[in-house]
This record gives sequence, C-alpha cells and structure tokens, in this order.
Amino acid sequence: MPGTPVVFVHGAWFHALCWEAWAQRFTARGFTVVAPGWPGELPTADEARRRPDRLPDLGLAALTEHFTGVVGAFDSPPVLIGHSVGGLIVQRMLATGLGLAAVAIASAPINGVPLPNPPGGPGTSGASDSGAPENQLPLSGVQFRKFFANTSDDRGAAELYERYAVPAPRRLITEVGGGPSELTSVDVGRRARGPLLLISGQEDLLVPDAVTRAVYKQYGDSVAVTELKQFADRSHALVVDSGWRPVADHVLDWLTRQDIRADAPGS
Repeated sequence: MPGTPVVFVHGAWFHALCWEAWAQRFTARGFTVVAPGWPGELPTADEARRRPDRLPDLGLAALTEHFTGVVGAFDSPPVLIGHSVGGLIVQRMLATGLGLAAVAIASAPINGVPLPNPPGGPGTSGASDSGAPENQLPLSGVQFRKFFANTSDDRGAAELYERYAVPAPRRLITEVGGGPSELTSVDVGRRARGPLLLISGQEDLLVPDAVTRAVYKQYGDSVAVTELKQFADRSHALVVDSGWRPVADHVLDWLTRQDIRADAPGS
C-alpha cells in the first residue's frame, strides 16, 4: 500500500522544485510525496522570471484554498511541510484539523508577530524591476544572494537562484507583511491538532530566528505537541542550500519521535 502522504508547500520567491531533494529523501524512506506548485505556477523558475506577466496575483486566501484541496484529496491525513509563506499555510491548516502533523520552516509569522523588512530587500520600495508587471515582485540575483542565500558562496547562491528563484505576487507579500489580519491568524490554543515543529535558521535575514521564537511562545498554552528547532549558521534558503540534508533528516527523525511512520496503517 502507499506510504503515509507528505505534502510540501513552498514559499514566496521559490519554485516548487525547491523540494526536489526533500521529495527524493522522503520517498526513499517510504513516504508518498507530493510537492504541488501554486495555482498558475510555470514549469520552471527560468520561465517564470522571463514571463512574470503570466503569473497570477495570488493572495493567502487563494493559496490556502488550493492546498486545502490538495490535502483533502488524500484518503488519510498527510504530514504538512511548509517553508516561508508555506509554513504559515501549514500552520493554518493544522489548526483547522487538517493534517497528521506539520513542520513550518522559516515560516512567515502568525497572529500579528512583526516581520522586519530589511532595507533594499525583496518587496521594499524601489526593489522591483520597473519592467515587471505591477502585480509581481521580481527578485534579482543580487537580492537573492544578499537576503536569501547569505550563508552560501557566490557560486552556490547563483546556482540556487537559477533553479529556484521566481517573482512573488505583490498581493501575497502585502498580506503577509501587513500586520494582524484574519488571513494570518492561527488558533494557537487548539487542543485537537497534530504535533507541530517550528524550524528557524539563525542567520535568516527575512524571517529572523527571533520571529520564529516569538511564534513558538504563542503556542505556550497549548497542550498539543509544539517544538522548536534552531539551526545555527543557516539562512532563509536552508531548504535548498548545501545544508538542506541535516534539516530534512531532523524532520524525519522528529516524525519518528511522534510515532508517525512512513508506512500507512494496515500496510
């Protein structure tokens, strides 16, 4: 029988291919893996960068609805793993009773926890290419190196950019960074939910470790399992850079500790 399903949800400025190495590793452990793109996502990051006019101006509501449909198509609840905005989405789904467990990696914050907006960073005034459509925020190679892959060398950052970096919907970035909102709210006190693992990179400039720690504290009164893992010397690109494997293996080990097996019940 198929293994326990795992749904990967990527974040802003990343293509769904960012999970390719994780998918191979989880599949090798016996899990059934899906890493769907966002609605309207183009086949490659290169095409998305060349044709941002073909990308939709998605918001959190549309993304959450999309991935809720993906999760609901399984016969048994999947494990939910999200990065950045994807981490916010999987927390929201877990809190509504979807998912066997969730892992939120360098997650966009919830419940009004403030997110810093570094000067000159993606999404800031003047950071966009004037030739891009108004509803998309492109990302230059220089910005990716500085704010996403700041712990990689120049060559490594350039390779990651070419394969994974895409424009982000302006609507989405505005919603995530806009302060307290129903769209970013999560019921942190929910008792009847699966276990949650929050992961941060201590050199992350976009979602600093302090943001993830603040989110972790919000779950302090919950009786459901909530754990925090901090990775030293890791940036926002920790799911794709040369150190991705220890992060993925920590998640696999954590699932084992939660008694979540790769083999589906009855197999």
